[in-house]
Amino acid sequence: MPLAQRPDPAPLETDDVRIVAAGTALWALALVVLLALKAAGTDVHGWWLVMAAEGALLGLVGVRYCQRRRDAIARGRQAH
Repeated sequence: MPLAQRPDPAPLETDDVRIVAAGTALWALALVVLLALKAAGTDVHGWWLVMAAEGALLGLVGVRYCQRRRDAIARGRQAH
């Protein structure tokens, strides 16, 4: 006997731009802290700096993507 399937729940509305921006800000903060530690003479691995910089830069790409996606969804809702 097959199980009765329930309808899919409605998608959750989230503020993806804010979420991705928060992560990007954390990567940028990590980069600033690492640069400050390096300036103070602490032994900071170079790949840590690169990783934090790449996280911040890719985060900016992610923020832009989420903004464009949010705007496209809003235009789609207005068209219907």
